[in-house]
Amino acid sequence: MLGAAGIVYGDIGTSVLYALKEVFATGHLSLTPGHVHGVLSLLFWMMTLIVTLKYVVLVLRADNKGEGGTLAMLALALRGVGARPMLRRGLLAIGGFAAALFYGDGVITPAISVLSATEGLKLLAPWTGAYIVPLTLVVLFGLFIVQRRGTASIGRYFGPVMVVWFLVIGFMGLVQIVATPQILWALLPVHVIRFVVEEPGTAFVISGVLVLCVTGVEALYADMGHFGRRPIRLVWFGLVMPSLLLNYFGQGALLLADASALRNPFYLLAPAWAWPPLVLLATLCTVIASQALISGAFSITKQAIQLGFLPRLHIQHTSTEQAGQIYIPFVNWALFIAVAAAVLYFQSPNALASAYGVAICGLMMITTVMLVFVMRFCWHFHLVPLAIIVTVLLAIDLLLCLSAALKIASGGWFTLMCGFGVFVLMRTWYQGRLALLATRQAQSIDLDMVLNHTLKDVPLRAPGIAVFLTANPRTAPGALLHNLKHNKVIHEFNLFLTVRFHEEPWVAQEERVQISSLGNQCYEVIIHYGFQDDPDIPRELAGIKDHGFDVSTMSTSYFLGRDSVTAGTHGTPMAKWRKMLFVHMHRNAGEITDFMRLPQNATVQLGGMIQI
Repeated sequence: MLGAAGIVYGDIGTSVLYALKEVFATGHLSLTPGHVHGVLSLLFWMMTLIVTLKYVVLVLRADNKGEGGTLAMLALALRGVGARPMLRRGLLAIGGFAAALFYGDGVITPAISVLSATEGLKLLAPWTGAYIVPLTLVVLFGLFIVQRRGTASIGRYFGPVMVVWFLVIGFMGLVQIVATPQILWALLPVHVIRFVVEEPGTAFVISGVLVLCVTGVEALYADMGHFGRRPIRLVWFGLVMPSLLLNYFGQGALLLADASALRNPFYLLAPAWAWPPLVLLATLCTVIASQALISGAFSITKQAIQLGFLPRLHIQHTSTEQAGQIYIPFVNWALFIAVAAAVLYFQSPNALASAYGVAICGLMMITTVMLVFVMRFCWHFHLVPLAIIVTVLLAIDLLLCLSAALKIASGGWFTLMCGFGVFVLMRTWYQGRLALLATRQAQSIDLDMVLNHTLKDVPLRAPGIAVFLTANPRTAPGALLHNLKHNKVIHEFNLFLTVRFHEEPWVAQEERVQISSLGNQCYEVIIHYGFQDDPDIPRELAGIKDHGFDVSTMSTSYFLGRDSVTAGTHGTPMAKWRKMLFVHMHRNAGEITDFMRLPQNATVQLGGMIQI
């Protein structure tokens, strides 16, 4: 529970810094008691329906062997629909786009959170306003530069700090509510109904701004594998939701009492003497919230790589105890550049708020769509209750998406541009890989035929073990053909190895390796991994016994096919620019030797030219 408080709720917990302020800063609402009660009532019921009912109660049930997140639900839905090609293609497209939107949301979250926290300095010293943006960039650079050290050393402090944060913001709001208790009437649904009926256009626009109060909701599901659904639920109901509501309602009470507090209602809830430590605490908590999102970007990238949506990237493990603690340099610095660009372009939390919400609304809607497939094909819901649930959830999501779409021109285009750019890369890589495999398959030679011919006509068998990596276990690897052509030799033992990643997070150790004899001391080996597993081929092969060979000895050599891919004008139905993009991505993909943990001094790469 302590860990969940620190990691899961960092983003949604720091939204109190800017969410309510931005609602009234839009200029659509005057600070009247009716508007304040209507907005707070809308906020309360959005938090209840979206966060509590949809995510905490329903979505957290959709665990993929204990794992959560966009790609985990995609894999679960794909398993549910089975061999239905149209549904699978549709799910792959929307699931990939949802993962891409996560990166778009990930650009804005650190920018607006840290910028909102450091803005509190202007209350202490107005002259510091010119230094807010540079200070924000310094804080963000420090955050990204320490990522390579991992979160193990500082992660233990996340929980206690965030617990202090929630207790502090809850107490701040409670003090103001005690002074203005009539604000609690906003809990009644009659206020949101009256607001919507009397001013439907304004309520529609404001709902898109109030999405700020539920940002970070995807983290509840994404981090389920780290903490489990029960601790996440208990922390939400016992600490996070009460603290957030107390603070939001406290800010509303303050605005009723003093309209000038709109310049920064969060900090003005506290007395002046508390502003310095509060700014420090808020900055620390926004760093924690950003840290959690950056770690999530690393995790989702690893999942995307192993599900075939992204090329191999260099992955560093930052902990010897926790496999999930990783660092991906390319993702880290690409994310920092995008975040810094957002800070420099938008300059203020007000402007960033205009860009915020578009990506998260799209992500929430796609989560609902994938949840429908899980409920129907995995949980076997009857059509009537399924239709009722789907209608309610999709109506809410569609309303928020349409409202958030109003912000596209004023800044929402930024997150959509980031998300669409990642989506193009993911789809290009996925389709390019399929095209490359199809081309290789068309040019391949049957493995049995090659072995039968080779074992008859090649008199020399070198001592030792050769491990040939191949995508298709029934076709002859290109490295084998090159070895036979140039060296005229075959090893004493030959293992034809295929690695398969499955639509589930983990594969049990005893179920990973599958071996069958092809005769004449040749073997077909298939290693199975989940999208959360860390590949380590030598470790898996070392467990093979009773076949007369031992791959842990120095006599084992690994042979890989390393083809040079070019973009052709015929064959694959991909645009020429996408073929060229795939070629560039393929050329710059990380080394498979690092990805599969192959020994550098025992690996030979052979290949030729292949055109897609």
